[in-house]
Amino acid sequence: MKSVRLATLFALFSLPILAFAYNPPVKNIVLVHGAFADGSGWKAVYEILTKKGYHVSIVQNPLTSLKDDVAATNSVIDAQDGPVILVGHSWGGTVITEAGVNPKVAGLVYISAFVPDKDESAGKWVAAAPMAPEAGFTKPDQYGFVYFDPAKFHGGFAADLSQTESDFLCTAQIPIIAKCFDETVEQAAWKTKPSFGIVATEDKALAPATERAMYERAHATITEIKASHLSYMSHPDAVAKVIMAAAEQ
Repeated sequence: MKSVRLATLFALFSLPILAFAYNPPVKNIVLVHGAFADGSGWKAVYEILTKKGYHVSIVQNPLTSLKDDVAATNSVIDAQDGPVILVGHSWGGTVITEAGVNPKVAGLVYISAFVPDKDESAGKWVAAAPMAPEAGFTKPDQYGFVYFDPAKFHGGFAADLSQTESDFLCTAQIPIIAKCFDETVEQAAWKTKPSFGIVATEDKALAPATERAMYERAHATITEIKASHLSYMSHPDAVAKVIMAAAEQ
């Protein structure tokens, strides 16, 4: 009888502990760049997050097809030792929408990013609003690669960085195969994963209204930053704050 009473008391005292159990913050962050940029642009965000104790990994997308970029991203996700917050900028949003179905992904962060649904392409959303006069792309070259128009790079892509920084990024820009923008996603991770979205209110490469429309459809938690398309470079503290919020949800 005494052992029964002890077992009952143990069960009763265990209930509050179970009721207040919580999920610890996610410590693995995977950053995915977009078109015309590479992983080195995440340096400032990387430094902020690592100083806060996060384990940060950076994907280098080949930008040769959606399938190739998703494979590169999944390779990095699979190497993590636990749950992951997956972050995508611009075209990288299309990539994380597909790769985010990986079971290790606990949440998604979109930064001036495409958030397509199943059977949608990024190109659909490029065409959703007139392109700003400050922005423009080259025609595909003989290999199928497209560049951000060098004459418009600063005003259309990196307006809140210095001219010197912008000139270097333009010279070092990574082109994307044009057909990527027409490739459709097969799965939309935001339908089952919590999502966060950053609207860059001064964005000329992707209309802020288009960003917001996609985020609202995904029921994402939305943050506005007064920044150009490269907000993660010009406002790394604000961007890192959103990523940390996603990790601590």
